[in-house]
Amino acid sequence: MIPGSSQPSIHRETVCMVVLRTQVLALYKTMLRESERFSSYNYRTYAIRRIRDAFREKKNVDDFHEIQTLVHRANENLEVIKRQVIIGQMYSTEKLIIESSGKQ
Repeated sequence: MIPGSSQPSIHRETVCMVVLRTQVLALYKTMLRESERFSSYNYRTYAIRRIRDAFREKKNVDDFHEIQTLVHRANENLEVIKRQVIIGQMYSTEKLIIESSGKQ
């Protein structure tokens, strides 16, 4: 490396951003997968729509610390989703007409 060059710093930041991007994509998929487990159609569709909207809204954020904050908040929301799925399974209700397969 050239003395005084910022090459190592740039490379380190790039690697961190790639790792963070992978972590964000995995978190996104996990949140969607967990939301699919809601027994209630309304909760399920709302959670999926809200997750997609929130990730789209923040997709252009490029500040490393802000992304870390958003990932932390998303992990907290994932835990909420997991708890709500369990509660929803404890108090399940009949499926809505929109959810039925059409078989009579």
